[in-house]
Amino acid sequence: MKLELVQLAGRDGDVAYNMERALRAIADSAPDTDIVMFPEAYLTGFLNHENIGRLAEPVSGSSVQAICAAARERDIAVVVGLIECDGERFYNTTLFITPEGVALSYRKTHLWVGEPGLVLPGDRFSTVQWRGVRIGLLICYDIEFPEGACALAALGAELILITDGNMEPYGHVHHTAVAARAQENQVFAAMVNRVGQGDGEVFAGGSSVVDPFGQRLFEAGAQECRHVVELDMTRIAPARALYDYRKEKRLPLHGTLNEHADGRREWLIP
Repeated sequence: MKLELVQLAGRDGDVAYNMERALRAIADSAPDTDIVMFPEAYLTGFLNHENIGRLAEPVSGSSVQAICAAARERDIAVVVGLIECDGERFYNTTLFITPEGVALSYRKTHLWVGEPGLVLPGDRFSTVQWRGVRIGLLICYDIEFPEGACALAALGAELILITDGNMEPYGHVHHTAVAARAQENQVFAAMVNRVGQGDGEVFAGGSSVVDPFGQRLFEAGAQECRHVVELDMTRIAPARALYDYRKEKRLPLHGTLNEHADGRREWLIP
């Protein structure tokens, strides 16, 4: 499985600018790339109470449809987020888009400071199969809680993909968290963070990929970059050969497991 991590600066509320950069990055992806990843809420940027009603977009909207068309043209999957509107409700949402369309739509379950009252939390974790690998999604603050990644592992995830908008002085927190989530679930984890200036913030970058042993395969600096990492999925089995954390857990997860005909698995938060 070959990932392309696209660590970019963005403009909050400038959908046209962010879309143009995302589409260009997809078009420029390496010929054998399987998945292209972008930072948290990249299509819309982060929104506020003044502009969310005007700039938030539905998953069925024109921006997502343009990304779907680009994924079809390149025959790749794209991991990209937006501030989603669903009627009168708003969510911080990341999508896993394949050449067939939106395969997963994940709404951030753990809202960071400033998000409660602006967006609603999601109510489930989900995985889907893509090119023989079961994949799950998390967003930024989610990775500071073990339970989300644990739920994805319980759903069979082998690869957790994280869109991030983490800023300084908290870069070290996600440096640690992404490695911990990979090691404690014995899966691959890949995180793409934003860089550059925001509304009073400096985004930390540090996009990284960690293997099932907790070993870091790549870590970016604090500038824009794109990097290709090829994952050897056969490393999951030896990581679990001596001990398998999932089987040896003594405190079970609570929730409801749903399986869908299209291959999606969901863990509903009680």
